[in-house]
Order: sequence, then C-alpha cells, then structure tokens
Amino acid sequence: MNLHWSVGPGRPATLVAPHQPGVEEALHWLAAAHDALRAGLREHGAVYIRGLPVHSVETFAQVRDVLIPQRTPHLETVTPGGDLGHGVHSTTNLPAGDPIRTHNEDSYAPTFPGLLLFGCLSAPEQGGATPVADCRTVLRYLPSHLVERMRTHGWLLTRTYSDRLSADWRTAFATDSPAEVERRCAEDLVSCDWRPDGSLRTRGLRPGVVRHPETGEEVWFNHMAFWNEWALDEKVREILVDELGHGGLPFNTGFGDGLPLTRGELYTISAAYEAATVRRAWEPGDLMLVDNIRSAHGRDPFRGDRRIVVATGAPTTFADCRATVAPAPAPLPVPMRMVA
Repeated sequence: MNLHWSVGPGRPATLVAPHQPGVEEALHWLAAAHDALRAGLREHGAVYIRGLPVHSVETFAQVRDVLIPQRTPHLETVTPGGDLGHGVHSTTNLPAGDPIRTHNEDSYAPTFPGLLLFGCLSAPEQGGATPVADCRTVLRYLPSHLVERMRTHGWLLTRTYSDRLSADWRTAFATDSPAEVERRCAEDLVSCDWRPDGSLRTRGLRPGVVRHPETGEEVWFNHMAFWNEWALDEKVREILVDELGHGGLPFNTGFGDGLPLTRGELYTISAAYEAATVRRAWEPGDLMLVDNIRSAHGRDPFRGDRRIVVATGAPTTFADCRATVAPAPAPLPVPMRMVA
C-alpha cells in the first residue's frame, strides 16, 4: 500500500486516512496499512494519522493492538497521570500553563518503550501540541565536547521520594514494603538509601547517547535536561533548594563523571531540542505514532479541555541500542556543588 505523507517546515509527517464508516473498518484499514505506516515511521521518526473514528479509550486500545501489539510494562509513578485500563494511560497531568520539556520516554529505565502511540480524545481550545524532536538532529546541533562527554560518561539521575514536595516511595512504587522497593531498585540497576526521616533516595548511571537498534544511527537519548534543577522555574528552584537543599530535590541530574550540568549547558541542550522540533495542533481522533529512540516528545502549554491518551510498546534495552555506557547503580555522595 502506498501512503501519501504531507510534510512541511516545522510540521510532522501527516497522513489523512481514507474515510472509514466505523471502527471495524478503520481497524481493517490500519492492519492493511501496517507495513506502510511503519515504513513512514522509519523515514520520519514520528507520524500523525488523521481522520479515523478514534474517540474512546476502548477504540484507542484496539488501534494500539494493531499498531504496537507488544506492550511495555508500566513503571513506578513519576509524574501525575492516570491508568485508564486496557493498557492505556492519560498523559502527564501537570498544570496546563506549564510546558513539559522534551524527553525520551523512560530513558532512565533498563527496559523502555521503542514505540509510543498518542491519541486525541478531546482537543484543547488553544495550544497543547505534543512536539517531537528528531534526536539525530539534536545530536548534530550540540557542541562536540558535550556529546563526547555524554558518550564517554553517560548521565546520573538522583531521585528523592518523600512526603515533602515530592512523591513518597509508597505511592511511587505502589507498595508498603521496603524490601520490595529494594528488590525493585536492584532490578532496575539503581542504588537506594533510606534516610533518617523515612524518605528514600536513589541514584543510577545511564547512557545518554545510543544507537537506534534498526538503523544503527546515533541519537541523543536521555532525561538529563528534563530533570535537572536548572530546568525548574527560578522561583520554584530557589524555594525547593531553601526547603530541601540540593541533595534533597525530588530530581536532579549530572554527567556520569560526577560533575553537574551547568545552567549554560542546559540552555545549550534546550536550544538544540527546539531547533529539531516539529509540532501540529491536535484534532479529535488524531493519532501520533512515535519512535521513542529516534524522537523525543514534550507538551506545549494549553487552555481548555485537553484529553490525550498514550500507550507504549516494543520493549527495548540499552544492549539493543549498543550503548557505550552500561546502566549501573551509582553511589549517593554528599550533595553536588552547583555551577551557574
């Protein structure tokens, strides 16, 4: 089957599907078009499919079963979002006026989704696009010394689970058992440390530059800018640091060589993401299929009722991506000195 993709500056590849009178017909068409859709995804990294009758969680789950039947496991709760059943989740329910920085889904996990499927059940009045950035292009736009540092040392993610201004470990891990948390941390290759106040701190080393398992192309693949303290609103960061200290922040990141990310380096990485980003406004029924290794995604601020659902699949490991840094637990040192 030949498909006609519309591609324009600043816009992701988009396909307007032929009219389908009902859900069953739409599913049959998707099955017939499956190979051509995946070929489009290999070429573009993220593709919109517009015009299908996908208006419920149940229908979206049926579409997911056609496009990405092999699911990935759901990890611990990190940011607010809801389980809607059928292996479908609502996207992160952070305040509508705040953007969500570009990232690769679950890049901190030993096993992460190779594919994401988004669906629009209700489009916002204004804004609210899910921008996507080509991670090959991000890599090209970054200065060579940053890329080489990431390629050689990877990145560190430090997380603190507490009742103070962050998710507590019972909620995040969905258990009351410290032993189960420790087992999960060992399985996920992160160190864990129980603090005197009952909070939990974890730390893991992860590769930040990997190769796509199908094409062999090198890509920038990580959450380092997403969860860095300099990514916070300045006033929020000051409040959190005053209240919790640098070592008690809910999230923080640095390079695997132990040095923190500076404010200037964060701006450089953010600019590379934005230069590589395309976006399209959602319409009800829209689908977006994303290669999670080739493309990072985020969320624009919005106004109005926005209901976007997501499902993940095609589980992938760092070994599949020929990572140059092996994921591993990392020691929990004294708080890092931050550099502006």
